[in-house]
Amino acid sequence: MMPLRFTGFDGVEIHGAHGYLLDQFMKDHINDRTDRYGGSLENRCRFALEVVDAVANEVGADRVGLRLSPYADYLDSGDSDPTALGVYMAESLNRYGILYCHMVEPRMKLPEGRFETTVSLLPMRKAFKGTFIVAGGYDKEDGNKAVAENRTDLVAFGRLFLSNPDLPKRFELNTPLTKHNRSTYYLPDPVVGYTDYPFLEHTA
Repeated sequence: MMPLRFTGFDGVEIHGAHGYLLDQFMKDHINDRTDRYGGSLENRCRFALEVVDAVANEVGADRVGLRLSPYADYLDSGDSDPTALGVYMAESLNRYGILYCHMVEPRMKLPEGRFETTVSLLPMRKAFKGTFIVAGGYDKEDGNKAVAENRTDLVAFGRLFLSNPDLPKRFELNTPLTKHNRSTYYLPDPVVGYTDYPFLEHTA
């Protein structure tokens, strides 16, 4: 593994969610390998945990986090027992002492939006001994409630932060939020849809 160089960054979040490579290894709907990286839950999670171990050894476990989406099935990367997968990964991560585990809520199974479900991340929250972060369609009230009920330590905001570069200030002042424009996601233009959303002082 190539050495990781830090240039003003605090750490590394390993992307193990949303149908990317590590997620494809972990999910039994898409992993059809017959070697030590396929078949059983332990085998399917082996590669992701090896990556966690390698990165933690390189930069220090206290500077590493992992993002997971056990319930999602992006790019056909679904699993027959996502709760077992999430709990196994949460428990396994304790061996490495990484800084945090960042999981996407079951209600965000598809990119189009949020749906109602009785399934939750609480089993994973209980299994992981470090800082637990949740994401998935949260707003200010919803996020505060999740923290107050001890369902998470922290809440991550994606789309709201993209369209509101001063989101913490807007939350503090209880001001209206700018709506995101999904049609601009993943465009090659480095400005449109990424750095052109207004700050509060520009909307007054």
